[in-house]
Amino acid sequence: MLETPTGGDEALTAVTGAADNQVIAIDNLSLTFQTADGPVHALSDIDLTIGKGEFVSLIGPSGCGKTTLLRVIADLEQPTTGTLLVDGVSPHRARLARAYGYVFQAPALYPWRTIARNVALPLEIMGLSRAERTERVARNLDLVNLAGFERKFPWQLSGGMQQRASIARALAVEPDLLLMDEPFGALDEIVRDHLNEQLLQLWAKTNKTVVFVTHSIPEAVFLSTRIVVMSPRPGRVYDVIDCDLPATRTLDTRETPEFLAIAHRVREGLRAGHSYDD
Repeated sequence: MLETPTGGDEALTAVTGAADNQVIAIDNLSLTFQTADGPVHALSDIDLTIGKGEFVSLIGPSGCGKTTLLRVIADLEQPTTGTLLVDGVSPHRARLARAYGYVFQAPALYPWRTIARNVALPLEIMGLSRAERTERVARNLDLVNLAGFERKFPWQLSGGMQQRASIARALAVEPDLLLMDEPFGALDEIVRDHLNEQLLQLWAKTNKTVVFVTHSIPEAVFLSTRIVVMSPRPGRVYDVIDCDLPATRTLDTRETPEFLAIAHRVREGLRAGHSYDD
C-alpha cells in the first residue's frame, strides 16, 4: 500500500537533485533480526552501488538475504548499521517520493477488481484524476502486451499474464527504479523464458534501473548488466560480475561461449561463497 507523501515537494526536490548516475548507494550495511530464539544475522557488511539504467540481479542460495536486501532498499526493513541512499535520499524519503515500483513474487492482484482497476489502484491512492488514471493504465498495459485485457479479472488470465499485470501496476506510478523479487520463480520454464525476453524489451523501452532477485543462473546472466553473487547467511556480497553481452539478446544467446563463461563464473562464485557457512 502506497503512503500519502508528507512534505512531498521537499522529497521530490531531493530526489531530482541526486547524483545523475548513482541510483542506489549502500555502504557497510548490516541487518540483524531479534527473535525469541536469539539474534538472526541476515546481512553483513554490504557495499554496493547501482547506476542509472543498470539491470542488476541479486543471486544466492535460499536464506542468503536477497529479498531482505531488496526490502531494505524499499524501506520495508530497517538496517541495523550502515547507510543506504536511493536517488541521494533515505529509502523512506524515496518511498514517499514514489521513486520506485515493487513487483512481488506473487502477482498480488485483487480478484474482485478487473485488470485495469488493479493497475489503477495505486493511482487512485495517489488521487490522480480519472482521465490521468485511464491514460496511465492503457499505456502501461500496452507496454506489457496486455492491451485488450483491461476488463478481464485476474482469475481469467494465466499466471504469466497476471505477473505482467503486476509489472504494469508497478510502472503506473512512473518510477525510475523497479524492484523485482523473483517475479517469475513460480512459472514454468517456457513461460519464464518468454517473460524474460519481454522484460528485456520493456527495460530497453523504458530505461528503468532494475534490481532483480533470482535463484536462476541462466535468468540472471540473460537479463543483467551486472550480477551480485551473495553468500549464505549472513548475506554478504561475494562477487560482482559484469555481464557484457550484447544489449540485444535472444534465447539463442544462452548457447554462446560468452554467456556460458559468465554463467560458469556465477556458479563458481555460488560454490565458493558457501565457504562462509559455519
